[in-house]
Amino acid sequence: MPARLKLIAVLLVCASPFALAWAAWHFNWWTGSAGNYGELIAPQPQPLSEPEFQALRGKWVFVTFDTAACDAYCERKLYFMRQVRTAQGKDQARIERLWVISDGGSPRPELLAAIEGTRISRVVPREFPGRPVDHIYLVDPLGNLMMRFPRDPDPSRMLKDLQRLMKYSQVG
Repeated sequence: MPARLKLIAVLLVCASPFALAWAAWHFNWWTGSAGNYGELIAPQPQPLSEPEFQALRGKWVFVTFDTAACDAYCERKLYFMRQVRTAQGKDQARIERLWVISDGGSPRPELLAAIEGTRISRVVPREFPGRPVDHIYLVDPLGNLMMRFPRDPDPSRMLKDLQRLMKYSQVG
């Protein structure tokens, strides 16, 4: 093989990663999907300031909103929050659950027994985007609203998000 062909072959081998990277970017060969299931929420200028959130500083907090009557959808959200927290194993002490009741009613005693350990609040914060009753939210240990899960969440994907946060978080 002549020296000139060898030189061209070496240049092609060295240039191919750059050419492939340019082609991947130009033709959008990747999906570009995020690695998280929950929707990240843009940072707010101030952390949540209600007393309930001040008391839970230093913990990750699942937050759900609903009326005290709590229909089947509400019960499912509370159940998912409990199960995802329990599935964290040794890290479950780093996570709290908060149910914000948006009316003046009282929850059924059997429901309260089923969600034992869930904190209950009647102060409805203003900082939660969207229609709060449709989501489960996650507040970080510094009091910042950071993520919300869709209306009918997949608990195994919620669990994966939370496990990743517990693994990499130095706070809470």
